[in-house]
Amino acid sequence: MAPISTLHYLVVAAALFIIGTIGVVTRRNIVIILMSIELILNAVNLNLVAFSRLYNLQGQIFSIFIIADAAAEAAVGLGILIAFFRNKETVNVDEVDLLKW
Repeated sequence: MAPISTLHYLVVAAALFIIGTIGVVTRRNIVIILMSIELILNAVNLNLVAFSRLYNLQGQIFSIFIIADAAAEAAVGLGILIAFFRNKETVNVDEVDLLKW
């Protein structure tokens, strides 16, 4: 059995990034869009850790910052989503027109 190399991590990260991008672009549900953004951030984390392993950089530290940022983003996003749902009773992105004139 071949050892897991950096290329394997990069392929998994690319797959996560593509799935997340497709989720953000094609979906209309805000919850799914938030989950897709989390997938994109996890792909970035995986790349940072893989390159850190390869080039002996400090990728793990950046990865921890991104995890903290993702947690804050999820908390703020869900708070906005709950407030929006209480006002409009929908989670569809097409119906978000609060900032339109």
